[in-house]
Amino acid sequence: MSATSIQIDPYLENFSARSQDGREQRRIPKENIEELKKSGFIRSMVPKKWGGLEVTPQEFFSTQIKIAEQDMSTAWVGGIIAIHAFQLALMDEEAQRDVYGDDPDACISSSYNPVGGKTEVVDGGINLSGRWGWSSGCDHCDWVLLGAIIPGEGYRTFLVPRADYEIEDTWHSMGLHATGSNDIVIDKPVFVPDYRTHKQMDGFNCMNDQQNPMYSMPWAQTFVRVVSTPAIGAARHALRLFVENASTSSTDPTKLVGDPDVLRRVVEAENLIDQAESIMLRNFDRMMDLINAGEEVPLLDRVRYRYQASTVINDMMEAVDLLFDAAGGRSVFQGSEIQNIWHDIHIARAHVANNPVGFARNWGNMMLGGENQDFFI
Repeated sequence: MSATSIQIDPYLENFSARSQDGREQRRIPKENIEELKKSGFIRSMVPKKWGGLEVTPQEFFSTQIKIAEQDMSTAWVGGIIAIHAFQLALMDEEAQRDVYGDDPDACISSSYNPVGGKTEVVDGGINLSGRWGWSSGCDHCDWVLLGAIIPGEGYRTFLVPRADYEIEDTWHSMGLHATGSNDIVIDKPVFVPDYRTHKQMDGFNCMNDQQNPMYSMPWAQTFVRVVSTPAIGAARHALRLFVENASTSSTDPTKLVGDPDVLRRVVEAENLIDQAESIMLRNFDRMMDLINAGEEVPLLDRVRYRYQASTVINDMMEAVDLLFDAAGGRSVFQGSEIQNIWHDIHIARAHVANNPVGFARNWGNMMLGGENQDFFI
């Protein structure tokens, strides 16, 4: 690998070894964050002028899958933190300097749901207050990106420093325990200068001042993938566990390998995993080819890719269900690795980006000549 590539391999086994600690602490261990930084993963999408790597989306998401094969929560948190650099690269250069001027490994969490945010337009910026849930990895971050509506204008994202918000420990979940997806609270309005905000339509129109054409790719295409791709690695982990058990089981006289139903299950699971990864990489190949040629990604393709990203969790749930249903009696006990994966993937389905219903409706509407209704594509 080149010096500008992510060097994740030396740390992968550590993520697996600490996975139980993460579940018990309800946040990934700080050592994982430090190793994600050492590997270059956290600064994957940081512009080179700030000390980043500017790796391709294909390398970024392939690495996230490898991390998830060891621990899905670490892949989830690391991916979300790292992908925020892509959005920040689209914002005012002064905002980028605030975050990365002294540290290209600076960490940013997020909560884009605007429901709990309140805004007031003032001279030079916005006064922001409210409560936002599900900010994965926030305990490890010095900044947060928060979504809110400005009356009469629409949706913006606000970049807020750690000194201006509190973290409330609310993350008691059935799965993805170690993501530490707690609440962000701003009780009294804080001032956010205009240069630390990002208008939704600027993101939709792919506006940026970067030299690398990669940043002309619709940024939402990266974020919607960062909350579904970890399931691909986790499902592959489950398949590996299942195959190892089937090959060595002493509790079943057939040792499972001679069972036609088991053979069907492993093949169907492997095929679902392979399809999910292949479609993801193909879509980024297509987008990058267009962007490198100086062309825009067609709107219909953006809608298609948004829908396909949202189906990954359903497909990976199917893959893991195929395996879990035949995993044997030991899988029911707490601490079972395959059961942990089952919980993690099913909980990931609760993320709004992983619910394909609305995205299917929008794609079908456009296929039949209607107008696009989604501006986070």
